[in-house]
Amino acid sequence: MNKVKAVLIKFGSWLKERARRLIVFLKKSPEMIPITSLVVSFLVYSLNLTDISDTTAKIYGSFMGLCSFVTMLFMILSFVCMLSAFPKRKKPNALMIVLMMAMYAVVIAADVLYYIRIENALTRAESPIKLTESTMYIWSAQNVVVIHIITVVITMALVLLEPLIAKLLRKINTTVELEDSATMEEIELSEDE
Repeated sequence: MNKVKAVLIKFGSWLKERARRLIVFLKKSPEMIPITSLVVSFLVYSLNLTDISDTTAKIYGSFMGLCSFVTMLFMILSFVCMLSAFPKRKKPNALMIVLMMAMYAVVIAADVLYYIRIENALTRAESPIKLTESTMYIWSAQNVVVIHIITVVITMALVLLEPLIAKLLRKINTTVELEDSATMEEIELSEDE
């Protein structure tokens, strides 16, 4: 029982040290929070591109292909804007942030239009598309578009709140307290005598 307790205590202290190091890293580079959110948003969309392409080919609604192209293009270009918006140890670049927000607005509009086209195809009066086992990719694409909109909105919020997040992170105490500091002072004093 004591070995299990010792292992748990050791794991807890290891986990605590990893969390402290993560906070120190984020204190030095708070821009990594919105960048990570952008990576997640990009992966949500790009890893499900097969379902989106199949849905576009099946429904063949107006501007569906253009919407998916614009979304993918602007998500890739927003990486360039994101990296230019937060240079190391300098003020954020307002022009890049405005450009990035405009790109995200276009991405959200394209996703909403894509979602509407899917809904129209599923609910139209003349020969609506039925969701069967062979067409479940349409349902998957619809969900991906909704999740992508949510992750892009979260990314926008994190970009706009980055200065506030940086200030809050600076207030977190990440100093390591040494346990035997009193004995070190005694040793130093005894050597001086």
